[in-house]
Amino acid sequence: MKPEFRVSGRISRPVREVFDAVVNPGKLSAYFTTVGGASAPLVTGATVVWWGAVPVEVDEVVADSRIVLRWDGPKSADGVVLYKTHIEMNFQALEMDATLVTIAETGWREDAQGQCASYINCEGWSQMLCCLKAFLEHGINLREGYYRSELAGVPASEPRCTSP
Repeated sequence: MKPEFRVSGRISRPVREVFDAVVNPGKLSAYFTTVGGASAPLVTGATVVWWGAVPVEVDEVVADSRIVLRWDGPKSADGVVLYKTHIEMNFQALEMDATLVTIAETGWREDAQGQCASYINCEGWSQMLCCLKAFLEHGINLREGYYRSELAGVPASEPRCTSP
């Protein structure tokens, strides 16, 4: 079975506002990339840096509708990136000025390391949607104090996937 996932969340804000909260580096840095920030807006063809260290390649941006990204997948034991994964974010306008945000990530290899990394990223994107909702609907930064490393000013890092 291919390691891949799709997570969704309903945000009680108009699609334009929700989309802007993802592509706008100032807003993204206020609830998701809180330590190290986001280096630039998400625009087609750009490479931006999240958390001061993670390069994110922007393949496609369709205003108020879709964002397609690529970023580094698992690394070898000596730190070499083995391949990139593919992220698609879709924004669907709903009734009463709400938005359904769906994030899917694919492209991991069908091995233990790929499976482990996909689980970690699924958790991360689910957390991102929760943070987005809290930020836009209530002005709350859920990441503040959430990760022990971020309390020390260091971005949260994923645990290493190890083979059995």
